[in-house]
Amino acid sequence: MIEYDIPRIFSGFPNLIAAQSTRLGGSSFPPYNSLNLGLNTDDAPKTVEQNRRQFFSALGFSEHEVVGAYQVHGTRIHIATKPEMLRGYDAFITQKKGLLLSVTIADCVPVLIYDSGNQVVAAIHSGWKGTARKITTATLQKMTADFGTKPADCFVYIGTSICAKTFEVDEDVAQYFSASYKYKDEARQKYLIDLRRHNHDQLLAQGVLPENIEVSTHSTVLDNNRYFSYRKEKGTTGRMLAVIGLI
Repeated sequence: MIEYDIPRIFSGFPNLIAAQSTRLGGSSFPPYNSLNLGLNTDDAPKTVEQNRRQFFSALGFSEHEVVGAYQVHGTRIHIATKPEMLRGYDAFITQKKGLLLSVTIADCVPVLIYDSGNQVVAAIHSGWKGTARKITTATLQKMTADFGTKPADCFVYIGTSICAKTFEVDEDVAQYFSASYKYKDEARQKYLIDLRRHNHDQLLAQGVLPENIEVSTHSTVLDNNRYFSYRKEKGTTGRMLAVIGLI
């Protein structure tokens, strides 16, 4: 049986479906074992399609009701009105019921937003580039501009990703982050970056209430037996999905 995580922050909203998949319960063979949902991997396409059908079905959706993209670590945001697979977008917003927004994850930070006042949802893929460029801020601002979202009405899940203890980078990446979000290990001459806290603070700065934000306590690297990690598995691994939709 496939396994996935359900954010507690959304438990009081029966009109909402949100989840983040794990790597467990699918049909893929190593190194993609086993619930690989990534279309852009070298896994057998039919197996990936089967895994995706099972995952979506468990949530009450079909693969024909999903919005996603081949992501590029940018800041482009798509207002979704129909099921489709796109290129070049890293965030999605919709007010349409029966449409499941999805972002692909294997270390990057997934951010799922629910505007309880205007019935709008968003799914964000925030890697280090997206985080540094404040894609979460941009998505909330677009929700406000296009749908009248008030951040105080929003509930947010910051999902499982690489953690601050394991996201080790050099100066070429660290230069894009302020001192609040990086720590230099002098012994190794490496920096550790806290991507989740950066996204969390972007939400707070826009007016999301701290009690309305849930942050995953798991790590794709430290909990690699349950989650795919691009870094831990040196680039040859599966992908997870973080999804949200109105019903």
